[in-house]
Amino acid sequence: MIQINYRDSRPLYEQIKEQLRRLITSGALTADEKLPSVRELASQLAINPNTIQRAYRELENEGYIYKVSGRGSFVAAIDEVDASRKKELMEAFDDVVTELFYLSVTEDELTEHIHDLAEKKGATP
Repeated sequence: MIQINYRDSRPLYEQIKEQLRRLITSGALTADEKLPSVRELASQLAINPNTIQRAYRELENEGYIYKVSGRGSFVAAIDEVDASRKKELMEAFDDVVTELFYLSVTEDELTEHIHDLAEKKGATP
């Protein structure tokens, strides 16, 4: 499910958070599916439980998961993802597109790339 890359310069909690986010957005983890407990995942990955706790906390703040006291953490429904996360991603998208324009990527190339990505992900009508 989740693999740690010790050669990656990113902190472990960010690697875990990113991989869980990908599993959620790809549909590999579905709405209301229970995530492994902090201790269970920490044991599987042989890392400190605080690292897992931080990744879960950030995913919860971003709206990807939710906690139920005494039961654990669960995947949030897609419509519950916080609007602020969408705004944050659009701002990051703007930064990337601005840099691509600086690198002489054309609007047509970007549009084609977005259409190709949408087709791959099944997002086109």
